[in-house]
Amino acid sequence: MERRVIVVCVIVGFLGFVSAILGFAAEATRVKASDVVTKILGECTYPKSPAVYLGLASASAVVIAQGFINTIAGCICCRRNANPSTSKNWTVALISFIFSWTTFIIGFLLLLTGAALNDLRGEQKMYFGDYCYVVKPGVFSGGAVLSLVSVSLGIVYFVALQSPKSSQPWGPTQNQGIALGQPQIPQQSAQPVFVHEDTYNRQQVP
Repeated sequence: MERRVIVVCVIVGFLGFVSAILGFAAEATRVKASDVVTKILGECTYPKSPAVYLGLASASAVVIAQGFINTIAGCICCRRNANPSTSKNWTVALISFIFSWTTFIIGFLLLLTGAALNDLRGEQKMYFGDYCYVVKPGVFSGGAVLSLVSVSLGIVYFVALQSPKSSQPWGPTQNQGIALGQPQIPQQSAQPVFVHEDTYNRQQVP
């Protein structure tokens, strides 16, 4: 594997790992129902929480990773036209590309929605009966898992699109299928010419 491919995979993998860690951290620090204080009927007091910042940072990290890996990999349709012989690698890349973007969109929306809904501070009116609204468990962690899956599939997509270098064989097999040397043209042999004996005698007589 080329050094460039390894560097790209390490960078994107690191961003995906950071996104997942931040997502799980946001899940651990999100505002829970036990943290909300109800002072007056119809109002809920929400405490400050770093979950909103962690969720936004996690979403930003996975956006950077997804944009970076797709920018480096390039257009998948163009790659197929340039390498028609690697149909198997192209199929793997296409499947990884589709699922990578699917999990990316879902994970990004979960992280962004969780961060937005968790950004409730101070006194808020109650609109859902007698309960104070909080982010459900698993929103941030689900986004973190999907972000990690998206980045992993993006790496598979990128690696599958890398066309292997064709090895150049050494020796006579290097020119297989190519005619070498000068074309062999059969030499025309001089055929003896038979002259009648009388004709020869007449030529000798002055």
